[in-house]
Amino acid sequence: MICPRAATLITVWIFASALSVQAAELTVPKTVTAGSDFTIGTSGTGAGEFYLIGPSYARKSAVQLGQQIEVGEDETKAAGRYVAIVCVSGGCMSTSMHVTPALAAKVSFLLHPSRVPVSAANAINATAFVFDKFYNLVLGHDTVDFHVVPKTGAEFSRSVKVVRGVAWMSMGSTPKEGPVKVIARAGSAAEPRIIQQVASDACNLRIKASPGKYGVVVETDPVRDCSGNAVPDGTIVSFTVVDAKGRSTVDAPLKKGVARTELPVSGRAMISVASGVVMGNEITWGGRS
Repeated sequence: MICPRAATLITVWIFASALSVQAAELTVPKTVTAGSDFTIGTSGTGAGEFYLIGPSYARKSAVQLGQQIEVGEDETKAAGRYVAIVCVSGGCMSTSMHVTPALAAKVSFLLHPSRVPVSAANAINATAFVFDKFYNLVLGHDTVDFHVVPKTGAEFSRSVKVVRGVAWMSMGSTPKEGPVKVIARAGSAAEPRIIQQVASDACNLRIKASPGKYGVVVETDPVRDCSGNAVPDGTIVSFTVVDAKGRSTVDAPLKKGVARTELPVSGRAMISVASGVVMGNEITWGGRS
């Protein structure tokens, strides 16, 4: 075993010498699968030095021309172009071969983002990289199957063509909040990821009013999105009152799905509600709702 840097220097020296051995030849397979052992045939007579140089491997050993050179499976783990060289007293001869990735055995899977609103079109991005057991990118694999398992509702799958070892797709979130599992499968390899679906914007926002100690108590009905999911606590709801003193707004967070506040009013008042860009109903207060 020699280090890759030394192997590079050796290669440069060999090819710079511009020598050839007419009486000897090297016979190698056209392609080899990563992690496979094979033999290199030699012709001619005499002793020499054998060099095997690959993407992340280099070897130097003695060789007897006319005999087979054994290459072990540990020497071809990295896919790519390999150069086999034999040098004898008369010069050097070389040939090259290509080591291809083995079968798909691992999937590197990215799912983005980690949280997404429900019923959002093309909001989820899934990207899968296909590798063999030696972590070579498998360029020749055909498809990756993305299997989606929502918290509620039917499971479904989508098969995506692999391009240069990568498969990518986007999809919309399902209508119900909660965790959704997405599994990327390629060959015998499978990799799961979890994405959290949360409620979307408030929908059909409604309020009611009643007399309070210092003014008018205004309270929302339980706040849900358009799919019926409860909007999370902490979401801000804005109450606006317009009366004889002008216009004022109070922000209140949802607690247990409901927002509540007490508004001071002067005479007849118009009270409205909003959450983000969503407007709710408006009520008139003048001693009665």
